[in-house]
Amino acid sequence: MSSMSPASLLDDVEFQPGRPPILRAELSGDAPSWAAAHRDALRALAAEQGCVLIRGLGLRDVAGTSAVFERLSTGLMTEREAFAPRRTYADGVYSSAQWPPNQPMCMHHELSYTLEFPGLMLFACLTAPTEGGATGVADAATVLEELPTELTERFEREGWLLTRSYNDEIGSSLIEAFGTDDRDAVERYCRANAIECDWQPDGSLRTRQRRSAVMRHPVTGRRCWFNQIAFLNEWTLAPEVREYLVEVYGADGLPFNTRFGGGDPIGEDVVGLLNKVYEANTAREPWQAGDLMLVDNIRTAHSREPFEGSREVLVAMADSRRLSDCSPNFEVTAR
Repeated sequence: MSSMSPASLLDDVEFQPGRPPILRAELSGDAPSWAAAHRDALRALAAEQGCVLIRGLGLRDVAGTSAVFERLSTGLMTEREAFAPRRTYADGVYSSAQWPPNQPMCMHHELSYTLEFPGLMLFACLTAPTEGGATGVADAATVLEELPTELTERFEREGWLLTRSYNDEIGSSLIEAFGTDDRDAVERYCRANAIECDWQPDGSLRTRQRRSAVMRHPVTGRRCWFNQIAFLNEWTLAPEVREYLVEVYGADGLPFNTRFGGGDPIGEDVVGLLNKVYEANTAREPWQAGDLMLVDNIRTAHSREPFEGSREVLVAMADSRRLSDCSPNFEVTAR
């Protein structure tokens, strides 16, 4: 099959309000070959639109999906600092984060608290849930424009602070987050990645890292609201979950929480406002088995909605980008 230009591929894309752009694939062979033939056009389309859902590839297994991911990316990443466990299917190919099906995973940009994060997210649905479970998307530049200027200017001045407490009961364990539970290796990683770490008397680890909340897209230069301030904040948790965690671990021992960069708590009203603006700008389309979605991770936030039934969505983080290449508000340096 001859490669198509982005312009000719664009002619076949469906654009509807409230839904991501949808391209219906016309296969005349296997999915990896189709992906290879259309690689440049699909990547350009994702960059132009922020995301694209491709329907009709008939993805059914890990091997075929992994081959598609590899052909569409410049390189798959190994996840570090995961906020929740994942199953590893192959090098750089994971399950969705293990999160209660009845709880939403609110809008976020993958690994936006790390110094090196994916520029491109790849999602493939092998089994669609019976109800719900869509991967919603929202344009980060639009979200930034619609948030109150006073609030965004404060985050631009201060950045945001992520605090984490690692234990073996909830969230990622040390091995799942750092690839090791060796204290020296964990401390070296933290020093190299501008993370403050503090071992607790019970042997658990607490960390703090300050990051920019707004950055420029390295290709388009557009300013984007790029962070996980709302998703990883205590007020996004269901009230009964938050109350339980505070009772068991204490207010300072939550698996993760976010603050203003200067250390002040972020109020429930602020988190509610962030999620309200995200919701007003969310596009969603129910998964169908065999679907593939490309998401520009800097320009476009994504979520996972509550679902019922079995849901198997494979994930790859690709096209590594460095924070320093995205005009962060302040310099973050390793120690």
